[in-house]
Amino acid sequence: MLKFLKSFHKDDEGAVTVDWVVLCAVIIGLSIALIAIISAGATNKSSSVGAFLSAQSIATY
Repeated sequence: MLKFLKSFHKDDEGAVTVDWVVLCAVIIGLSIALIAIISAGATNKSSSVGAFLSAQSIATY
């Protein structure tokens, strides 16, 4: 049992998995934040463009 515990303590393969999980979580979190920022700006811009186009009149001759 003591030999198993020593080998388990020295084994570091799981540490790489933890690193990848943390890295992926950070990337996903930043992506969600970026999408939220961009979508708010795009919504505001599209609303102002729509208001401008609605205010225009079409001249017919």
